[in-house]
Amino acid sequence: MLSQNITYRSKRSLYMAEQDLAMQVLQQVVKLPIVKVDRSKFLVDKFSKELDPKDIPTLLEQGPTTLLSQEILDRVANACIRDNVLLASGTSVVAGLPGGIAMAITIPADVAQFYGFSLKLAQELGYIYGYEDLWASREELSEDAQDTLLLYLGVMLGVNGTAALLRAGGITIAKQVMKTVPNKALTKTLWYPILKKVLRIFGVNLTKGGLAKGMGKFIPILGGIISGGLTFATMKPMGESLQKELSKLVNYSEVQYQEDVETIRKEAEIIEGE
Repeated sequence: MLSQNITYRSKRSLYMAEQDLAMQVLQQVVKLPIVKVDRSKFLVDKFSKELDPKDIPTLLEQGPTTLLSQEILDRVANACIRDNVLLASGTSVVAGLPGGIAMAITIPADVAQFYGFSLKLAQELGYIYGYEDLWASREELSEDAQDTLLLYLGVMLGVNGTAALLRAGGITIAKQVMKTVPNKALTKTLWYPILKKVLRIFGVNLTKGGLAKGMGKFIPILGGIISGGLTFATMKPMGESLQKELSKLVNYSEVQYQEDVETIRKEAEIIEGE
C-alpha cells in the first residue's frame, strides 16, 4: 500500500512538473508578435475577393460561415496550413525580435518558432470557421482566450475530447453553435480535466523531444535544414487535424452537439479516474 502511495505521489508530481513546463512555454510563445492574429484584417485579406464589399461588415460581425460555402472555407483553410508551414520552415521569428521580448524568451528558438507558428495557424483556422477575436485586448490574452489556444493545441496534438470541447463551446463559442444550441454553456467541471490533460501531454512532448530540438541552433548551417524538415513533417498533419475538426462546425446540428457533449463527459470521467 505504501509503495502504491509513493508511486501515486511521484506520478502526480511528474504530472505537475509537465503541466508547469507547458504553461511556462505557452506564456512565452504568446509573447511572439506573430502569434497575435488580427481577426478583422485576416478575414478581409482572405475573403474580400470572394464577397461583395457590402458583405464585409457581416463577415466581420458573424464570421465567414454565414456567407460562404464549405468548399471555399476548406480551400482557404488548406492554403493557410500550407502558407504557415512554409513560413515556419523558412524564417526565424526569434532572430528578429526586439531586445526586450527576445530576453523574455528563455526557451530554445526553434521550439518558440514551432509553437508560435502552430498557434498562429490555429487562430487563423478558428477565425475561418466562426470563432470570435481572441485578442479583445491587443496586449494580452484573457484566461478564456488562453484556454481556447490550449484546446487548439490539444486537437493538433491528438488529445481525446479536445475537438468535441472546442465545437460544443466549453470556452469560446463559435457563432453557429449559438444558433444551434442557445444558452447551453458547459460547466467548468466538464472541461477543466481535459484542459489539464492538454497541458500534461504538451509538457510530455516538450520534455521528450521539443526542448531537445533547441540543440539545432548550435549548428547554424545544418540547423535551418533540420529544423525546417521537422517543422514541415510535424506541423502539416497538426494543422490538418485541427482543420478537419473545425470544419464540422459548418452546418453543426443539435445531434452533433449532443454527441460532442457525450464525448466530453466520457473523456472527463476517464481522466478523473486516472
